[in-house]
Amino acid sequence: MSRSVEQGRSPGVSLAVLALASACSINSGQPQYDIVSQFPHDTSAYTQGLVYSAGRIYESTGRLGLSQLRQLDATTGILEASVALPTDRFGEGLALLEGKLYQLTWKSGVGYVYDATTLVLQDSFNYSGEGWGLATDGTSLIVSDGTSNLRVLDPQTFQVTREVTVTDDGLPLSQINELEYIGGELYANIYQSDWIVRISPVTGEVLAWIDLAGILPADQRTAATDVLNGIAFNKDTGHLFVTGKLWPWMFEIRLHGLPN
Repeated sequence: MSRSVEQGRSPGVSLAVLALASACSINSGQPQYDIVSQFPHDTSAYTQGLVYSAGRIYESTGRLGLSQLRQLDATTGILEASVALPTDRFGEGLALLEGKLYQLTWKSGVGYVYDATTLVLQDSFNYSGEGWGLATDGTSLIVSDGTSNLRVLDPQTFQVTREVTVTDDGLPLSQINELEYIGGELYANIYQSDWIVRISPVTGEVLAWIDLAGILPADQRTAATDVLNGIAFNKDTGHLFVTGKLWPWMFEIRLHGLPN
């Protein structure tokens, strides 16, 4: 099935700008996304970070006492393995770099490093500020904290090597959440919305907006269903895996304009 994907300027979290954007028909081309497949997602999983690698999806989940690192089969969604975080830690963003999984926590200022094959905890590290989303460009770690600021960390020392401010049409854009690095760009969920933004990691400029409104139909939402969150990229197919916090489904989608 297909849904519309709207690219160009977007509202972020401003309802006023959203109304203006809709009225102006930002992108008359109306590119589409296709749902390639979908499979069940654990409705107790408060999705914070998502990574795809070699037929598996790694998921970081949040909430105190319930936070985990989870390994899923990428075709069925079946849970293959999991590791619980300490009960006082709220899991956040996740990234895979050189055989290691890096996981953030929200307000604890502590991150964890696991062996990606065994999920055995190897190390921990400290950082300042909140941890939200996490991605890697293959060399560094890139951290969001809910503001318009992104921090680039050295994966050996975890020191900040560079910072960049995310802007849309020259204005700072906050609520930057889960991150994924794809083809030289950062893709980011905007918290409390159904929008994903494409960001230049060099300048911080928003390059495009992708609207995933309706990917989870209204009749499948309940009072417990939370917001869209989670982006994982399969470079072999060019497809994305997306889901949400406490959602019943994970979706594999094809965006027109991404490599196949």
